[in-house]
Amino acid sequence: MKNEKNKAQNHTFHIPVMGTSFSIDTPVKVAHLGISSVISLVDDILIEKMREFYSSKYKLPFKAITNKIDDFRAKRITEYLNLIDKIVKEKFASLKNSIIDSGSELEKYFSLLPDATELRQKFDLFVKNSNLKNIRDWIHENLAIGSIDVNIMTKLDKENYKKNEKLPSEYNDAHASLRGFANSCLESSIILSAGLNPRLYGYFEQFEDFYPDKNGYIKKKIVLKVSDYRSGLIQGKFLAKKGLWVSEYRVESGLNCGGHAFATDGFLLGPILEEFKNSRNTLIQTVYEILVQSLNNKNRPCPATPPQIKITTQGGVGTAQEHQFLLEHYELDAVGWATPFLLVSEVTNVDTYTRNKLCEAGEDDLYLSNISPLGIPFNTLRSNSKDIEKQELINKNRPGSPCPKKFLVSNKDYTDKSICTASRQYQYIKIKELEEKLMDPEAYKAEFEKIVNKSCLCVGLGTAAMIVNDINTKANGTGVSICPGPNMAYFTEKVSLKEMVDHIYGRINIIKVNDRPHMFIKELKMYIDYLKNLISEVAMPIEERQRKYFLTFQQNLNDGIEYYNQLISDFNLKLNGLKNMVLNDLNQLRDELYHVGMILMEDSSQLGKQTVPA
Repeated sequence: MKNEKNKAQNHTFHIPVMGTSFSIDTPVKVAHLGISSVISLVDDILIEKMREFYSSKYKLPFKAITNKIDDFRAKRITEYLNLIDKIVKEKFASLKNSIIDSGSELEKYFSLLPDATELRQKFDLFVKNSNLKNIRDWIHENLAIGSIDVNIMTKLDKENYKKNEKLPSEYNDAHASLRGFANSCLESSIILSAGLNPRLYGYFEQFEDFYPDKNGYIKKKIVLKVSDYRSGLIQGKFLAKKGLWVSEYRVESGLNCGGHAFATDGFLLGPILEEFKNSRNTLIQTVYEILVQSLNNKNRPCPATPPQIKITTQGGVGTAQEHQFLLEHYELDAVGWATPFLLVSEVTNVDTYTRNKLCEAGEDDLYLSNISPLGIPFNTLRSNSKDIEKQELINKNRPGSPCPKKFLVSNKDYTDKSICTASRQYQYIKIKELEEKLMDPEAYKAEFEKIVNKSCLCVGLGTAAMIVNDINTKANGTGVSICPGPNMAYFTEKVSLKEMVDHIYGRINIIKVNDRPHMFIKELKMYIDYLKNLISEVAMPIEERQRKYFLTFQQNLNDGIEYYNQLISDFNLKLNGLKNMVLNDLNQLRDELYHVGMILMEDSSQLGKQTVPA
């Protein structure tokens, strides 16, 4: 029988990580149907609650891992991932044995596949021409389970203490998350986001499962979420020097995505994907040569050829046409769909209030905020229940969170140990400082708003899973933070898993609005607005160094516009029906960007008199 690890995935999409709770148990819901998804490893407190929940649901033994146990964070993660793996494998086995049941999960498995998938076509032939035993054997031989992947934000690597003594770095949050995954029984991938963390990357060397065998098989694969080719190459080479192979480069739009947004300096998704496509072989060979040398130096097995590598993308895709174009033109292995799945209760944990708000949300309701304690722009939804809860505390003159989880602590301005800028402790100190400056009322109000705007995302992003699964929320309240991308504005109805997958593959269309811009246009518009905002925040007249940066940013956007103009002209058939609309949008945005450039090119003495359009 064909080994499970050698079976090909048949879907051309995956479900990326969403918050800390929205996809915390998504593999339980979709992996047995052959769909890959990603669990966040940030919140071990939530993970432990979900382990207890699923142990009870499936009548499995549960023993709590308290914070008094040594290495409790890593152990919680390991046990939860092992539990999810067990449940998924049992559901998959049941699915494969359900061939004679009408309306079974097996029937659903095949109905979700793309129409042109070889597996689906072969199954139809087998049903017509084979007996039950042969069909059952073929199913066991060929069906693939969806991958149970995990995500670590590399910079969320908080130091930890025991009895006021700092623990070694391997007990830092991200290190412990990595160890929890490494010690699990999963054969899957770990997605690293938020950039290079040298110490964390070095820690991978301690775990056997991340190394390739002589045939190139890797039990636990490394996936990099990157925003440009250069970053991917640098990180790939860094890991290769340690004998570690990057199995996938997951290219995400810098702004047109959910959650934290890591903007580029005006480099757009299309040109970035073009560079990955044109440089794919160079990337593979460059990194492979380094890998070979490192593995030889370590006296480890070395594959004779480069291990498998995938290039995928995510961020802002919303139609089957966009999905297929990305796959075909950029020769990608898969496309990630996240935000739209927030409307699919079969897949994600979203409470009723928040899901209704998402359905109602227009473009103005979805915005790039400054609420993250990390100081990184964060895509979110206006009037989410956590923000309402936050404002109620401000109105009571009690701004800030008690900070019960402490996953986003990062500031040491006033303390030896890092604290969170959304915490009551930090905001109390900052507001006291502000009061002592004796500012005029308008200036005071503006600075006050900057302080109290920070939101407790640790709690807010984890609450929905507890509400949906009837887990007690008394300790931290019911406020929910949500992190959809701007693409949510064009999805207005709750849908089933089948409907969402049918939309992805072009069998139906669930988008009811008529004015949705193409994903490339949407990202370009966001970058122009982002540049305007950057300019508006600097003191006038603009310093020469800043002016040069803004002009470079503008030129990168102009280069992107020229690239898209050529792309649309050359690939009219692949973008059938969109050519004129996209070209008109590009021309309008080029004019808007030109006006920004004219302001920047003025003499410094004139810059202070100009107002950048909002």
